[in-house]
Amino acid sequence: MITSTSNQKVKELLQLQKKSKSRNQEGLFIAEGSRMVGETPKEALVKLYVSETYYKKHKEELHKADIQPEVLTDTVFAYVSDTKTPQGILGVIRQMNYKLEDIIERENPHILVLDNIQDPGNMGTIFRTAETAGATGILMSGDCVDLYNPKTIRSTMGAIYRMPFLYQDNLPETIGILKKSGIHVYAAHLEGKNTYDQENYLQGTAFLIGNEGNGLRPEVAKCADIWVRIPMSGQAESLNAAMAAGILMFEVSRQRRQ
Repeated sequence: MITSTSNQKVKELLQLQKKSKSRNQEGLFIAEGSRMVGETPKEALVKLYVSETYYKKHKEELHKADIQPEVLTDTVFAYVSDTKTPQGILGVIRQMNYKLEDIIERENPHILVLDNIQDPGNMGTIFRTAETAGATGILMSGDCVDLYNPKTIRSTMGAIYRMPFLYQDNLPETIGILKKSGIHVYAAHLEGKNTYDQENYLQGTAFLIGNEGNGLRPEVAKCADIWVRIPMSGQAESLNAAMAAGILMFEVSRQRRQ
């Protein structure tokens, strides 16, 4: 049992929790909580850590599953946890590894392209919504929030394990590749020509979704085949990025079901 916060393994866990550089260098990230750890693909789980209390309570089921976790005292576990009320279990997970072809070369692709999304909660909600709406992949600009940030990981509620994604340093170039692949590209934009439900999304479709405060950057928006808008009542100027993405994705789902 690990009893000291000075333990080398504890120091390594803290680095993975707090520093994206460490996560990317090691190709690892941390998932906390029974649900997130339980949904982790077996081949991706590198190491399991549990608190002393959790181990005493779940010892038999861990042994039945042939899992030998590293046990930390409750105090040490709380020290490495990123949550205020730790559940007592966290996993060290291998980062996902996708290529652009994995996202583009799907039957009738349904893709989100995210430009400078900064809020971990928004990003996690977009991933969960994309999965439930039947999206086939997510592309993100290099300056989007770190998907492996512990807060973002928690907010994906496991969708990170099932939704293909890729960071791209040059979105305009990537959008050009989408268009050459026969995918129609729509920008969610307040100056959209048509409302979103006037378009046909039965063929390969990609939506461009911009930053929470500033929307799409002009150089990204101009790459779209067409701009679409979501009609709004009241005095609000715009929708939350995750909400806008959800409305658009579920319209694709609706049309394709029919």
